[in-house]
Amino acid sequence: MKTDIQIAKEAVMLPITKIAEKLGIKDDELELYGKYKAKINDAFLKRMESRPAGKLILVTAINPTPAGEGKTTTTVGLGMAMNKIGKNAIIALREPSLGPVFGVKGGAAGGGYAQVVPMEDINLHFTGDFHAITAANNLLCAMIDNHLQQGNELGIDQRRIVFSRVTDTNDRALRNITVGLGSRVDGIPRQDHFMITVASEIMAILCLAESLDDLKTRLGNILVAYTYDGKPVYCRDLCAQGSMAALLKDAIKPNLVQTLENTPALIHGGPFANIAHGCNSVRATKLALKLADYTITEAGFGADLGAEKFLDIKCRKAGLIPDAVVLVATVRALKYNGGVPKAELSGENLDALKAGAVNLEAHIDNLRKYGLPVVVAINRFGTDTDAELDYIRQICIAKGAEFALSEVFAKGGEGGIELAEKVIAACEKEKDFHFMYEDDMSIKEKIAAVATKIYGAADVKYDAAALKALADIEAIDPKYSTFPICVAKTQYSLSDDASKLGRPEGFTLTVREIKLSAGAEFIVVLTGAIMTMPGLPKKPAAVSIDVDNDGNITGLF
Repeated sequence: MKTDIQIAKEAVMLPITKIAEKLGIKDDELELYGKYKAKINDAFLKRMESRPAGKLILVTAINPTPAGEGKTTTTVGLGMAMNKIGKNAIIALREPSLGPVFGVKGGAAGGGYAQVVPMEDINLHFTGDFHAITAANNLLCAMIDNHLQQGNELGIDQRRIVFSRVTDTNDRALRNITVGLGSRVDGIPRQDHFMITVASEIMAILCLAESLDDLKTRLGNILVAYTYDGKPVYCRDLCAQGSMAALLKDAIKPNLVQTLENTPALIHGGPFANIAHGCNSVRATKLALKLADYTITEAGFGADLGAEKFLDIKCRKAGLIPDAVVLVATVRALKYNGGVPKAELSGENLDALKAGAVNLEAHIDNLRKYGLPVVVAINRFGTDTDAELDYIRQICIAKGAEFALSEVFAKGGEGGIELAEKVIAACEKEKDFHFMYEDDMSIKEKIAAVATKIYGAADVKYDAAALKALADIEAIDPKYSTFPICVAKTQYSLSDDASKLGRPEGFTLTVREIKLSAGAEFIVVLTGAIMTMPGLPKKPAAVSIDVDNDGNITGLF
């Protein structure tokens, strides 16, 4: 069987100018990054402002398992399938992070015959957006430390600096560090931290900003520290937002690529959904809606994380309303939730499927709470039996969701036609979209709403540090209490305990830390043992990746 990279290398790509031409993008509205990828500049975005928006389809999934679900693969395949049946459709994805690429999860360009290309470029440096985000983030950190060194006119308490450095690789040794060691000229000694770039507030700001002016304003609003007398210090107080925006002036422009079947794809921004808000940029999504009758976008990890944040944060901030939601699952993953080891998932096991299908039921229930039509897409494997598939079909019918098999991994767009037809029909159904909580609820009430209504928790417990941070945030400005919440939680369970599979209920969600992302305009809530800097596994994917003298990469999935 061919690997993803072998399939991608065999693809016959069109010059990106040809893809752009199909979308009505003029040459001077396109900024080329080689032959097969480009950025779309503001001139085209402005020209599209008056065009009516098409339908918006969100693709999400059950909680991820080692068995695999195929959310991005399904998103890509669905876009290709819609085009195959004559619909004008475009996909809008996130950019992959180098952390998973060289770690354990892999890339985010789809798989099999449902990929975006050039796959190697997309999964590695792409157009340099993440490098620009990293540079802008760390410039602000350097300016904070320089301010301390140069006399600390603002009176920043070095023990209460809340903005961290970032890098886009998994490096657990950088989670907690000390900087400024050495002689006086080496800087003021203090404790610091690193996060992975995709979890940074700069990433969130880039993805939520509507324009370069909006980006600059949001950058200026970043809370970086507190003074000795407890007053907030913002990025604008250090006059850093202008230089940071200069580093991000190209990164804010959406990227255009193509699928294996030469259909258009916008890929822009890439926050993780377990420790960030998990959605591609507002600019790319809104542009896609003007370019096609159907826009298919995805939200990271399970619906309890990515979809909740897409709906409660991105849709709230950008004024978006999805027309339908696709919930991706596999028979194998549901049997894993039912207690079957990964090595034994190929055999029929209806008892395990029934035990694990509660995870699927929970996500259907949660999505329907938002008042949206739901289509369950079963990413089909050759080992799935008719009895297993029929059982899942009956669950979907009972829960009021549509059901479709997807074989886009093996067949490309042709394997997603049934799914495409079900999704198109779902887009025409009535919807009663509403958020899970209202703006005027307190931060604690918002956390309780997500914990109880989405995760299934019975209660929420706060560590002392979280309560102190919450009091500090509420004391700065009442407007911060109106912000939505962005919960950092394990992706492997509906709870904050990765070992609790299926549909855990009655547990207590533990809030360990609360942070204000004043520029992104949400409150970050860290729960359980979640880390904002992942570590590498015992055998990282990096050990299998190589490149020959001709520049051919191997081992990249």
